[in-house]
Amino acid sequence: MNINDCVAIVTGGASGLGEATIRNLIKAGAKTAILDMDETRGRAIATELGDTAAFFNTDVCDEKSVQEAVDGVIERFGALHVAVNCAGVGTPMKVIGKKGPLPIESFERVVRINLIGTINVIRLAAEKMMKNTPAKDGEKGVVISTASVAAFDGQIGQAAYAASKAAIVGMTLPIAREFADYGIRVMTIAPGLFETPMLAGLPESAKAALNRMMPFPKRLGRPREYAMLVAQIIENPMLNGETIRLDAALRLSAK
Repeated sequence: MNINDCVAIVTGGASGLGEATIRNLIKAGAKTAILDMDETRGRAIATELGDTAAFFNTDVCDEKSVQEAVDGVIERFGALHVAVNCAGVGTPMKVIGKKGPLPIESFERVVRINLIGTINVIRLAAEKMMKNTPAKDGEKGVVISTASVAAFDGQIGQAAYAASKAAIVGMTLPIAREFADYGIRVMTIAPGLFETPMLAGLPESAKAALNRMMPFPKRLGRPREYAMLVAQIIENPMLNGETIRLDAALRLSAK
């Protein structure tokens, strides 16, 4: 799919990987909608980027909220070709902690935002993509979700996070197989350690220790490198039904 003139939505688009993706897609000629709950930051980015960007205050877990955002994108830009799922949380929690078993509500929250939020966006966005005029090879749309290397190498304290991200990996192929009949490709990116707001609060000594963990390059990933892979997936029609690790060969230790 040609990025130029396509219309994309990016959840979690007001910061981190999502913001980098928004900026890179617009630079490549796309019209892009920021779906996020941070209204102040989201509107500021949309205003900065001009007429090719829009902001929708969106709770990915809420059907009505996502439906209103998707409908708003169609009304604003006339179509929807790409959906990128970057919204997520990474709350650490042991199954048995110092205060006893983890509150099941905490586990449910992580799974709801990371997994249920992702499929909620996929299903509502794909319904719109099916109505697109087919491009080359009959392509109508591209869906890209964000997992994590924790889906494969989950650490102690990451049971909820790893479960939610492993589920995203697990549903990539079956959805791709289903959406093949609609001309919609489905891919997942599993990032390693990236310079995002999740890691921003760490002390410099902790960040240096993380850098030493990386095989090569020996540094945290940069959001623009995630955005680069999103663009490459959109443009390469043979990428479908797969999860790509973007991690500098990192394999997480137990803790």
